[in-house]
Amino acid sequence: MARLPRLSVPGYPHHVIQRGNNRQAIFSTPADYRLLLNLLDENAKKFDVAVHAYVLMSNHFHLLATPETQDGLPQMMQAVGRRYVRYFNDAQGRTGTLWEGRYKSTLIQTDRYLMACMAYIDLNPVRGGLVAQARDYPWSSHGHYIGQQADRLITPHALYWELGNTPFAREAAYAELVNTGVSVDQQQVLTKATLGGWALGEADFVNDLQKKTERRVNKVSAGRPVSVSKKSK
Repeated sequence: MARLPRLSVPGYPHHVIQRGNNRQAIFSTPADYRLLLNLLDENAKKFDVAVHAYVLMSNHFHLLATPETQDGLPQMMQAVGRRYVRYFNDAQGRTGTLWEGRYKSTLIQTDRYLMACMAYIDLNPVRGGLVAQARDYPWSSHGHYIGQQADRLITPHALYWELGNTPFAREAAYAELVNTGVSVDQQQVLTKATLGGWALGEADFVNDLQKKTERRVNKVSAGRPVSVSKKSK
């Protein structure tokens, strides 16, 4: 059976996961992390992709991004992936593939899952036992949102601006949101949807989304979408 093309629809936030082949390390030095961030910044601007959040882990990375065009996100990921592999292979004296095939991605319902997805991304290093708090990890967008640093890669989503009327209020509200954490149910639905490539949202959202693309957005027919359980809020 031929594999489905990636689901990519402009104007919607997409959660992206790119893993190292066989879960091998994709970073060796701090310079590697900085280089990937520079490549993301360069190509996000080139292909009109707004990056809302990211985390770079030792053997994979996550992005939350909204493309302005249908091809913007795939083009950005292809350009970043190719250039980073050339750099990493040269630096490490290695050859061959670095990535575990194509990146995985899903399109999420903004009002229900965007902030949860941002917290999910920020908390990866905490879940992985690398740091005690998200604020302590240097290779994520969390520091930008709590006022620790300015990150040129980041374009805050409109929902972030609604967290408060001042920068301090927004930073405090976002820090509290992340400190509250993400439920196990939310972690599971975000991960499963992203790895499967199916849209994540309620029935009305999925139905409306299906009208905007010829590619199936969930596992059942376009007229019978499956909504996510309310328990995963």
